[in-house]
Amino acid sequence: MFKKYEWRILVRVALLFITLCITAYLLMKGPGSYVYLALIIPVVIYELVDFYRFHKKAHDEVSQFVESVHYRDFSRHFDVKHAPLELQPLRRGFNDINTTFKVISKERETQYQYLQKILELVDTGILSYDHQSGDTGWMNESLKKMLGIPYLKTIHSLEKRDQLLYHEIISLRPGEGKVVQLTKDKNIIKVLLSATAFQTDGKIYKLIAFQNVDEALDENEAKAWQKLLSVMTHEIMNSVAPISSLADTLKNRLQLASRHIEDDEGTVEDLELGIITIKRRSEGLLKFAETYRNLNKITTLNLAKIYVRDLFETLFRLMQPSLQQKNIDIDVILKDPELVIEADVNLMEQVMINLLVNAMEAVKDQGQPHIVLSAYKAANQKVTIKIADNGSGIPADVLDKIFIPFFSTKKSGSGIGLSLCKQIMMLHKGNVQVQSTEGEGTAFLLIF
Repeated sequence: MFKKYEWRILVRVALLFITLCITAYLLMKGPGSYVYLALIIPVVIYELVDFYRFHKKAHDEVSQFVESVHYRDFSRHFDVKHAPLELQPLRRGFNDINTTFKVISKERETQYQYLQKILELVDTGILSYDHQSGDTGWMNESLKKMLGIPYLKTIHSLEKRDQLLYHEIISLRPGEGKVVQLTKDKNIIKVLLSATAFQTDGKIYKLIAFQNVDEALDENEAKAWQKLLSVMTHEIMNSVAPISSLADTLKNRLQLASRHIEDDEGTVEDLELGIITIKRRSEGLLKFAETYRNLNKITTLNLAKIYVRDLFETLFRLMQPSLQQKNIDIDVILKDPELVIEADVNLMEQVMINLLVNAMEAVKDQGQPHIVLSAYKAANQKVTIKIADNGSGIPADVLDKIFIPFFSTKKSGSGIGLSLCKQIMMLHKGNVQVQSTEGEGTAFLLIF
């Protein structure tokens, strides 16, 4: 069944066809039909003009719709009710298309906003850039905080800020992963770089993910050290304890036998000296193993909410005599007296005493030795306790080794102090960081 507007088009075409046929017939009939021809030509002209107007209206409607699509104006509504009958289906179709585009656009916007919020919430830094031109397409807030830069126009701009990181990113192939070190606020953090690539609109984009794996690597490293040192301790205890006991027995027997031996050349004395040396070195190895036991025995915490001000007061009262004796000035800065941490108070006192003793050792040769003890809540809402000194600083080649068990730059140091501090902080689900500039000083940060 034809609809009304289709009948109107059909009638127009039929009338135009009939009038054209009559006109052709009159032209073929000859001069006697010119009178009728003069009457029918205006009718033909009218029908042609009417047919042109009909198509012109449809063309104008299509042009307006194309214009709205070009400018993405899908809110435009085409009036169907007051439109000519033949244009109503066209306008209804345009409205349906606009509605569909509007829904698609809304869904895309919702997905974009959703994705944007997800990327802003995750701790992983995200960077995308045009592989050909280097223009940056996306950079989330996590990456801005990680790199300490508010904006990056092109990936090549990164070369001036961190040349090593720039070359690592450029050389990283899709599907590969690489751990690099970043320096932020004088802190060294380990970041896992992962790359992938995708193509759209004929352009290839490279997507780089920056994941902070510092804590995870520290935890794995600590576990690896614990396993290694446990094996070492077991073997040392099993092997050296009998040697030490045997050396002691040999020494006693040699002393008893020396009464009945004439030793003009001092052979017995040399033997006794050798046995004493073996015993002393054996005891030294046993002490080494016992030292590790002290490092490894802390596994549980007695957590409680403690005020930082109470922790500082206890530390200051305990260390004040030593500080005065060595003429070391100390400033305690705590802007928020209500600052609270959840920690094992005994272990935290041990950590802070250890760090303060290290600071006192670092400033002993300074003309005006000075230590600053402070605490504050950082922008990420993490409580940070800071012990800073104006000592000689830590050399760059040593800085990444100071938390390794038994590593020490002091002749009399055991090398477990900082390792113990780090292990205690990791048990607290926190971290310890170091900032140091050689010749200017060092600061240790306990981050909860």
